[in-house]
Amino acid sequence: MLLSSASDGILFQPGIIGTLVLIGIVLFVGALVIGARVQRMVDFLRRDRDPRLRRLVRDNDFQLRGDELGGTTPSHDERGLVERAVSEPDIPLVDEKKKVRQRLEVAPELRKAELWYLAAATGWLVFGTLVGQYVGMKFVWPDMDHVPWLSFGRLRPVHTNTVFWGWASLAMIGLGYFVVARTSANTIHSYRMAWRAWWLINLSLVSGNLLLMAGINNGGGEYREYIWPAMLPFAIGLWLTFRNFYRTVATRKIGEIYISNWYILAALVWTLVLATIGYLPWYQDGLGETVIQGYYMHQGVGMWFMTFTLGLLYYYLPSALNKPIYSYSLGVLAFWTQMLFYTMIGTHHFVFAPLPWWLQTVAIVFSAGMFIPVVAGTTNFLMTMRGSWSAIGNSYVLPFFLVAVVFYFVGSTQGSLQAFRFTNHVWHFTDFNVAHSHMTMYGIITFALWACVYAIVPRITGREPAQLLVGAHFWIAFIGLFAYMISLMAGGTIKGLMWIDSKPFIDSVTETQPYWIWRAIGGSLMFLSHLLFAWNFFVMARGKKEVEKAKAAETEMVLA
Repeated sequence: MLLSSASDGILFQPGIIGTLVLIGIVLFVGALVIGARVQRMVDFLRRDRDPRLRRLVRDNDFQLRGDELGGTTPSHDERGLVERAVSEPDIPLVDEKKKVRQRLEVAPELRKAELWYLAAATGWLVFGTLVGQYVGMKFVWPDMDHVPWLSFGRLRPVHTNTVFWGWASLAMIGLGYFVVARTSANTIHSYRMAWRAWWLINLSLVSGNLLLMAGINNGGGEYREYIWPAMLPFAIGLWLTFRNFYRTVATRKIGEIYISNWYILAALVWTLVLATIGYLPWYQDGLGETVIQGYYMHQGVGMWFMTFTLGLLYYYLPSALNKPIYSYSLGVLAFWTQMLFYTMIGTHHFVFAPLPWWLQTVAIVFSAGMFIPVVAGTTNFLMTMRGSWSAIGNSYVLPFFLVAVVFYFVGSTQGSLQAFRFTNHVWHFTDFNVAHSHMTMYGIITFALWACVYAIVPRITGREPAQLLVGAHFWIAFIGLFAYMISLMAGGTIKGLMWIDSKPFIDSVTETQPYWIWRAIGGSLMFLSHLLFAWNFFVMARGKKEVEKAKAAETEMVLA
């Protein structure tokens, strides 16, 4: 298609240039991880061709005695088993592609609660993305069915609400229980309260989805399609969770409050306020509803999912690397600037809408202000990873963390660039917004949650999944997300330019169809990766009996 005057000079707009640069960063990170894996394979093949090493394998004589590097005498490694020895390693210990040798001592109640929260989250992830996969296929084959409860208008909110309130929320809370207890050197205030919240949140999801598929919803408010009786159990569950976390932190056994708890408690407070305002009946008409919708929609992503997940990263990332967070001060700066700027940017979804011009401008200015917490947080995480880059070739946990951190910078920065009036003019109401939402909710939140799960669950159960399947999960999800994201960005840009040129709407639909095919391909890869993750989690979670048997065997050996 030949684009007309609307596309003249588009590549010279700051928002467009910035977005292209950010896409290049994602490609660079993918190439970095691939290069690390290839280098590891090359090193392995070089060692395999070494005649001395082949002789050692044939002789089957390559067991360490245990004293090769012990004591103060010079080290002797006659069989060539030790490649390098240093007294002060530059690279900290990481969760390498090896079995976890040390199991964390965790209270059985805490282990059970965390695993059940994560199990429910995994189930909702599979269900929610199965619905999303079906909805995505409707873009390619719109006449797949004629059943009312399978229509696009009913299934689309089922998909979004399930992955929001089911997968991400339950996974965050489950992982948060471990963080709150560990960083407070304390036991959870009330496990009974934790279980009540678990039942209430799942009740909200079941009832809300059944009502949505029956055509009963809250209107057009995105991400708040559940009617208030269905959303009320979720809000009560959040209140119980906040009270549980707060009491645990308030009665902590140490003086300081670790920064993770700042983020986690702030996310719970903001979300309780958000849920209340979003469902108050006085703002559900006219432009007032539009303002509240922008506030609710963006706050739900930024002050619930993003803030809570950042709190998890501040614990699980340095824990996985076995080193402290790089800078406490940067963490404090990122926290308070996020609290300041994120609260006012929701209206940037309604630029050029019949809202006060000053309110739109404030949203754009505060969106630009988000560069401060994003750069501070990204710098903190990347500097924490400094010195651990070679571990990418040996670890699948670190690449999940790396992708989440990079997408935190890329997705958040791209959102700020998209708030500018020109880019909003081109991309608003197009498929580009769908790409952006997946860049953030999937590239940041979901990859971060997967990293945390793979980092902690083997440590509390003593069982790891097959690393081949973890690697397959990573690459299929990453490639699927990239295909999904780029196809909708390109298709959304073409659609926006056609609308600016006043082309017929149906022409933009026809022109976008090839990109929807790639959307379906990318979505299929992402769903396949979720099935792999579900199996990996099942393998990790069912390891309790095997761990108990191993501990019993070790005890018998000691007694003997």
